[in-house]
Amino acid sequence: MISIKNSRDLQLMREACVVSARALQVGGEAVQPGVTTGEIDRLIRTYIEKSGAKPSFLGYGGFPASACISVNATVIHGIPGTYVIREGDIVSIDVGANLNGFHGDNAATFAAGKVSREAQALMDATRESLYEGIRAATAGNRVGDIGAAVQRYVEMRGYSVVRQFVGHGVGTHLHEDPSVPNFGTPGRGPKLLPGMTLAIEPMVNAGTHEVRILGDGWTTVTGDGRLSAHFEHTIAITPDGPVIMTDPDGKLR
Repeated sequence: MISIKNSRDLQLMREACVVSARALQVGGEAVQPGVTTGEIDRLIRTYIEKSGAKPSFLGYGGFPASACISVNATVIHGIPGTYVIREGDIVSIDVGANLNGFHGDNAATFAAGKVSREAQALMDATRESLYEGIRAATAGNRVGDIGAAVQRYVEMRGYSVVRQFVGHGVGTHLHEDPSVPNFGTPGRGPKLLPGMTLAIEPMVNAGTHEVRILGDGWTTVTGDGRLSAHFEHTIAITPDGPVIMTDPDGKLR
């Protein structure tokens, strides 16, 4: 069942989204050669907890960390640990915060020092595909319009969207209905109504859309070993258009 939030719900959820957004900033600023992914995770957890919130991911389904940190060919669900970030790596960080009984969820891919032109182009395209999807998330449209907008933008640039994992509703639960694929057919799927809150999150691969999950049951890598990027915002559907709840400045716009 798709949850519709009232104005009070949206205000409370906004506060959770702001914590999540700022925690993502903290993590992104720490992406430097010589830093371990475990150190970044600790910084993120400290920020979330000092903000009076709880990391949404910690213990979720048994996940052992506060953030998913995925490097280079790791698409999503990378487990932070002893990996030392190197010059030229691209590092995807996915963060959620639970505050006031609501979750905020967002992700971005960051460059460690100077990256290749290939890596930068992939990151730029993935980021822009997120905003293409957000622009399609208007009341009266359907979920398929979001995925179609993302897919069209990505594939026009020669990349592929991951199909095995998708975006989702978000609210009092980290994952709610509806599923929000990054591919689809315009005019198909659930209708977008004011009060719906969605996590739109393109996962874009430089090569094949196929992925595989490693033996830890979490770490998901590209099927061909090429690079992947990941960007995500939590948004609200409103009568006046989509609002980015995880704006880093905490502005509803």
